[in-house]
Amino acid sequence: MRTREDIEAYLLRSGQSFEEVAPETWVVRDVAERTGPIVVRLAGEIVLFRLKVLALAEGIDRAALFERLLSLNATDMVHGAYGLAEGAVVLTCSLRAEHLDYSEFVGTLDDFSLAVTNHHEALAALGRAPAA
Repeated sequence: MRTREDIEAYLLRSGQSFEEVAPETWVVRDVAERTGPIVVRLAGEIVLFRLKVLALAEGIDRAALFERLLSLNATDMVHGAYGLAEGAVVLTCSLRAEHLDYSEFVGTLDDFSLAVTNHHEALAALGRAPAA
């Protein structure tokens, strides 16, 4: 089972800027500044990753957005998936802490960063309010 110290060691080794904001909860800032902060939380036997990609405007074409998110989940995501939470598009991933190794941990951070780099522009266009 991975511990708080293991997760912190992975974060240090990754070279990412981070801070512990609550017990067993870290905010990771992308060194290349391609993404917003990624929240990493050790919750018992699970390590949770979450990144707010963009806030959604009122009146968007939700069907088109949902279709695009599902398509990206099926074709482009290795670790995690897109979802909706609190009026925003988020990336989330949960990994079992029991056998979590450094490669899988940093692979998730990298996958989030790559996903936002590759998908943000198209998702932002779908998440904007239509012109009046």
